[in-house]
Amino acid sequence: MTLFGNIWWLLVLLGVMIIIHELGHYLAARLFDIRVDTFSIGFGPRLFGFRRGETDFRFSWILFGGYVKMAGEHPGDEDDPRGFQAKPRWQRLIVVFAGPAMNIVLALFLLAGLYMVEFPKLASSMERPKIGYVKPDSPAARAGLLEGDILLSVGNKQTETWEDVVLKEYVSASVPLPVLYERNGEARNVLVTPLLDDRAGVGLAGWSAWTDIEIGGLLAGMDAEKKGLKKGDKLVSINGKPIRTIYTVHDEVKGSGGKPVAIVAERGGKQLEFSVQPKQSDADGATRWMLGVELAPKMIYTKLGFIDAVAKSADHNIKGATLIFQFLQAIVERRSSPKSLEGPIRIAQLSGDAAREGATSFISLMATVSLNLAIFNLLPIPILDGGMILMLLIEMVIRRDLSLALKENILKVGFVFLMVMVVFVLYNDISKLLPG
Repeated sequence: MTLFGNIWWLLVLLGVMIIIHELGHYLAARLFDIRVDTFSIGFGPRLFGFRRGETDFRFSWILFGGYVKMAGEHPGDEDDPRGFQAKPRWQRLIVVFAGPAMNIVLALFLLAGLYMVEFPKLASSMERPKIGYVKPDSPAARAGLLEGDILLSVGNKQTETWEDVVLKEYVSASVPLPVLYERNGEARNVLVTPLLDDRAGVGLAGWSAWTDIEIGGLLAGMDAEKKGLKKGDKLVSINGKPIRTIYTVHDEVKGSGGKPVAIVAERGGKQLEFSVQPKQSDADGATRWMLGVELAPKMIYTKLGFIDAVAKSADHNIKGATLIFQFLQAIVERRSSPKSLEGPIRIAQLSGDAAREGATSFISLMATVSLNLAIFNLLPIPILDGGMILMLLIEMVIRRDLSLALKENILKVGFVFLMVMVVFVLYNDISKLLPG
């Protein structure tokens, strides 16, 4: 049922994205009196739908994707005074851009709506980013960084939150990063060179944020649940070691060899002690010990007013768009790997997981996917909106149409490139599912 559930929620997620995207093209086309023949959700033969005016609104057999078919849209189509090609280039430019623009607007207002109901922030977000864990023999460890060090800047960029640290780290594999940090009130400098994680395709320095850790959920029947640990408990220590990151718990459980671990948790201002027996798991072909708890950084939830919610949403989406372009640049410059790209299989997994977590998680994922779809469509790749925008801009500069043969060849190259991309991301998704 999980597989079919993932597929269903993927269709719901993509369905909303596609309808909003194509609605942007449709409304802009109607604004400039361009005849729209078809508004299709999916590709291939018509499944069902209805006709309104001169437009056939329909669902097609292949439900991944969609399109708006306008009169005179493609090179070589017969002339039509209400056709796409008959309109001034500035109008065509708006029609093409309207699709990605609607996805950006959707991402903006989805998050703003969420923030008006529930605005999450890390309990430690009011403090400067502090290291809570350094992985042994990692780039951070070899550079001499220690738990408790405060990161002032990474890569010559000031860091206000741990998110700033992560964004720079992910796109800087094999690149020496100047790090300015504070220890015992003294500012110091060091170079840290993140390593490329072959599986995730991003750079990792081997550090983690200092933050409060709480129980986000419990696995039924496991010893943690039986001993009385509850969702929302703040974890104070394990085997006498203060818990400042999730990795502290992982290391202690891994090193327990199956022996009970002593946990101190805080609930309602009181500290409680537990002795929890780890359980062996052989999932993914690897033997590991589990407590039966889902760990998460402690979050604080507030509500924002409309203006603040829109401002926070805009800030989040701007950072997200910037990160996407940084990832693409890092891939080109080999500071990151194409393995960091997610395809439909992975998005289906994320959709199912988010839906099972609740509406907040699913809407948040929808906003992220909507922004990613907008950015992807704006890339200057033939056959995508960005490729068409680029050709229109070139024609506006040279003040004449590109030749029909050239346009057709560009579209063919774009189609081949897109198919190669589809095959790659599918292979990439499958490889991530395999153990190893």
